[in-house]
Amino acid sequence: MNKYLTEFIGTFFLVLTVGCTVMTREPGMIPPLAIGAALMVMVYAGGHVSGGHYNPAVTLAVFIRGRCDKKDVAPYMVAQFSAAVAAAIVTAFLAGVGTPMDIRNIPAALLAEFLFTFALAYVVLNTATAKGTSGNSFYGLAIGMTVMVGAFSVARISGAALNPAVALGAGLMKLVRYSDLWIHIIADLAGGAAAGAAFKALNPNDR
Repeated sequence: MNKYLTEFIGTFFLVLTVGCTVMTREPGMIPPLAIGAALMVMVYAGGHVSGGHYNPAVTLAVFIRGRCDKKDVAPYMVAQFSAAVAAAIVTAFLAGVGTPMDIRNIPAALLAEFLFTFALAYVVLNTATAKGTSGNSFYGLAIGMTVMVGAFSVARISGAALNPAVALGAGLMKLVRYSDLWIHIIADLAGGAAAGAAFKALNPNDR
């Protein structure tokens, strides 16, 4: 149960940070920096308990890689999505609701979400689960900065959710349209799955 509560807490603060920085229309550089920093500190805070996934796509990648028990996959994802709903409710109380972005180029949005979710999950697997980097102290920073890079790079194309739970929270906060959520869910889970497969192919002896 501690693992699932940790996943809830970390995902909650990640989605809350997304909502509060985007909703209050902070200057363009602030949301990516704040979101990356929020993920970084939550990974450091909970990584030793749950692995610090805070993202169903990362959970899928870690499962495919072989470092997440099958029995934990669904509870992790339930905790992550539940946290996103709770964070959206709190954000609505604190800052109201937003105006949905207009995703005009669906193929570009799908590719943007896939590529940077792949990058995020790939960094997680190589810094937080690989034998060669076991015991390192940089994994949280590397993971948080990957999200920051993704937000700076493709936020205007897809919203840069890079996380199905964040996408759900963004939908509830009216930052993206419900009709566009499928873009994030499909592309993000595909990116996580591809990262898991890539890690296994590149590190066949790391089990």
